[in-house]
Amino acid sequence: MGAKLTTDDRSQIAAKGMSTSDVEKQLQNFENGFPPIRLVAAATVKHGIQQLSQRRIDEFVELYRNYAENHKVIKFVPASGAASRMFKHLYEFRSFYRGTSEDQLDLLKDRGPDSVYYFFEHIREFSFFPELLDALESRNLDFETIMQESRYEKILNSMLTDRGLEYGNLPKALIPFHSYGNEERTAFAEHLAEAAYYASSANGNCYVHFTSLPQHVELMEAHFKGFCEVYEKRYNVHYHVSYSIQHPSTDVIAVDRENDPFRDENGKLVFRPGGHGALLKNLGDLDADLLIVKNIDNVCHDRLKEDTYLYKKVLSGYLIALQDQMFSFLNGLDNPTQSSMKVIETMWSFVENKLNIIPPPESDKWKKEEKVDYLRKKLNRPIRVCGMVENEGEPGGGPFWVINSDGSTSLQIVEASQIDRKNPAQELILQNSTHFNPVDLVCSTRNYKGEAFDLSEFVDPETGFISEKSIDGKPVKAQELPGLWNGSMSDWNTIFIEVPLTTFNPVKIINDLLRPEHREFQ
Repeated sequence: MGAKLTTDDRSQIAAKGMSTSDVEKQLQNFENGFPPIRLVAAATVKHGIQQLSQRRIDEFVELYRNYAENHKVIKFVPASGAASRMFKHLYEFRSFYRGTSEDQLDLLKDRGPDSVYYFFEHIREFSFFPELLDALESRNLDFETIMQESRYEKILNSMLTDRGLEYGNLPKALIPFHSYGNEERTAFAEHLAEAAYYASSANGNCYVHFTSLPQHVELMEAHFKGFCEVYEKRYNVHYHVSYSIQHPSTDVIAVDRENDPFRDENGKLVFRPGGHGALLKNLGDLDADLLIVKNIDNVCHDRLKEDTYLYKKVLSGYLIALQDQMFSFLNGLDNPTQSSMKVIETMWSFVENKLNIIPPPESDKWKKEEKVDYLRKKLNRPIRVCGMVENEGEPGGGPFWVINSDGSTSLQIVEASQIDRKNPAQELILQNSTHFNPVDLVCSTRNYKGEAFDLSEFVDPETGFISEKSIDGKPVKAQELPGLWNGSMSDWNTIFIEVPLTTFNPVKIINDLLRPEHREFQ
């Protein structure tokens, strides 16, 4: 790293709310890279992932029902993603398609469920189809004629660009996902419909928080105003919807291939968003007793939501029961006269068997004071209870046992990019994984005294990663902060619960909306 930061650079950095030392550390990360995480084993239902009996499910649901009556629960929905990613294959097709000659129609030879051909074959089945017809009509275009003449680019222009519906410039939250007779619901609306069933208090208050890009907040607010009154009457709740944007101070500097700061045509430093790990600050700023986290695109049709309603309450109830015990232990540690070795041993067993934290090997030789310090550190942390679904596809990032920097072993959510795939032993552990995390979390970010944790103190800064991008056609290296579900929460107390696959219904590309879980009828 040859280039130094100038005085102007330092002023630019300060204006973003960052410190020069933050940026210098980012530059060092580009130079040194990030160490791979140390996997011990895949977490499975035999060791690390709990399968709950019906009796315990009923207990946790009842516990959460009583809790929610007089505590503030907020549903947190990361919704900063632009919808353009959903239409990537359509954009690519549109950039090449120029008519109906044989070589052009060859672009439609792939007929799989993720293909452009499949999209057009089933286009009448999307919930947004009536809107699309209106958009075409406003341009004096006839849908049936377009289809007969294979002028598919006209449909995509009306769907994706400012010549019509402009879906390519909307947030994913505002894309119509589902139909209910004459009613269509966006992903945004589905999250509010869901929240009424598991995130409302006894007095009907229902808090939902969306993260957003700055240019999308007004669009979301206007959309919500359009159906708020109807939904509040339908679900007998009063919604409190709030928004936050990714703070500029969480951006990461871009560098060239020599790891020198990349600059724009005016010589200014170029920064890029730091990935979803940057949303840790948004999460930590919320004043809530309990936080339910779920991605914007993970929703399904009403007819399949019962499992989602149930298991959100189950995960919440489990966390409440766990937290009550942890808080009781921590209050006991504040009274040394009650901390006999027998009590210490009970707490030790709880940390190891309930919190799944295996102490360092040398802990056998620790004195009582050292054990008390260790227990306090492990008990007095944010908590997350994570739903895990069976992995029916290729093995990928998910739940694992990991060695931590203090020598302990605990459960972590790990992305495949964090694993040394060239190490045969680590690759074997990855291949043996049976479950993955669908971003289905319930969190508590307050300590036993009711104070908010500083979540930045529980991040593993060594779990970021580096990727190659381009800016104006020039190659750059980008860096992502430790991910929100993995590195940013690596020092949280973590529990894994198996949940049904029916609770995981992501929409990564627009064709996913043709799956049964997103349809009005099977």
